[in-house]
Amino acid sequence: MARPQPIELPWSADQTLAMSHQGMGAPWGMVELRAAVPLTEPAERGYRIVRHLDAVERKNARRWSRGDVAQVVVEIEADADMTWVVVEDPLPPGAVVLGNGLGGDSSILSSAHVRGDRRPVFTERDFDSYRAYYRYVPKGRTTLRYNVRYNTAGTFQLPPTRVEAMYAPEMHAELPIEVMAIQ
Repeated sequence: MARPQPIELPWSADQTLAMSHQGMGAPWGMVELRAAVPLTEPAERGYRIVRHLDAVERKNARRWSRGDVAQVVVEIEADADMTWVVVEDPLPPGAVVLGNGLGGDSSILSSAHVRGDRRPVFTERDFDSYRAYYRYVPKGRTTLRYNVRYNTAGTFQLPPTRVEAMYAPEMHAELPIEVMAIQ
């Protein structure tokens, strides 16, 4: 039997969606609403995220500056055991995740790279984000830590940090990140 194609419908607040089934079987349906609006509060559907930055090397204790190194700590609280979970954490433009083994990395500053209570099986270091893939995340708390050097000055509005079970995308969380200023 062929898999039915998704149906995209324009939506407004004064419309109602109704679904019905005729015939045998036990059908199910999935409704997903999408809107291009900024995330202003955490979205928690099976996961919760707490994210903070700890200074590893900082020129000024009250603000971030070019060349500063921070340890990013992402704490994930899972409501259930889940396989194949990805954590995507955005980076400001010009930032570099330390610990890639290249000659320009300081071994001391990169020593905290991908530490935590559970190691990812794979990581990606893009120009715009850091992704950690876990084969298995148990119910409870999992912590991811990595070090990043800020190389570009500016004020940056970053997308949210996201955790998602890859084969159960309805299990996810998003955490908005405050505007980041680097002097």
